[in-house]
Amino acid sequence: MTKTEQSALIVGASRGLGLALAEEYVKRGWHVVATVRGQGTALHDFAAKHADALKIETVDIVEEDQVGALRQRLAGRTFDLLFVNAGVANDADETIGDVSTDEFVRVLVTNALSPMRVIERLGDLVAPTGSIGVMSSGLGSVTNNEHGGWEVYRSSKAALNTLMRSYAARHRKSQRAFVIIAPGWVRTDMGGPHASLEIDESIPRVVDTITAQAGKPGLKYLDYQGRTVPW
Repeated sequence: MTKTEQSALIVGASRGLGLALAEEYVKRGWHVVATVRGQGTALHDFAAKHADALKIETVDIVEEDQVGALRQRLAGRTFDLLFVNAGVANDADETIGDVSTDEFVRVLVTNALSPMRVIERLGDLVAPTGSIGVMSSGLGSVTNNEHGGWEVYRSSKAALNTLMRSYAARHRKSQRAFVIIAPGWVRTDMGGPHASLEIDESIPRVVDTITAQAGKPGLKYLDYQGRTVPW
């Protein structure tokens, strides 16, 4: 890797938005380390054609010991960007009164606890003036929740936002940029076929938005067009 190449660690890139992020950064000339949970993913297919620019690591971020093992494998590396993409959803109409404890825990652990655990463990691999980001959602905005629905998913993304804000507060002297991204409603397996955006309408703008925050310390909650999302 030459001195002019930038590097990104993208966690959760086997498919959907994470895969598109890894592809976009490679296309822009970055060196990318991207993670998956298993073998035979679309990321593996992409990596076969871009072996010089993309390395795949395997980790299930729900498993704390696997996150620790990933940290050990990456020891000595420095990244310009750490971005964590993780998300599961339950039935949109399932209220907090309906959801089982196990399902609530599954969504909150995957969407809030696990991404922040990654940032806590791997954040020190980011350059002092680099960027740390998470994939949230516009549904994580408490202010904008005027119509209800997606109660459990909303709560998980609001929790992620709050935990990221606490992390930024604990690192207020850091020169790193902290970014919470709302990518829009995108046609993925989770977003569904009726979503308003194609992946290629969202992700290139997401990358533009993240890039625009480089060198700007502090935390911002932004949508894919770079607009501030109310907390």
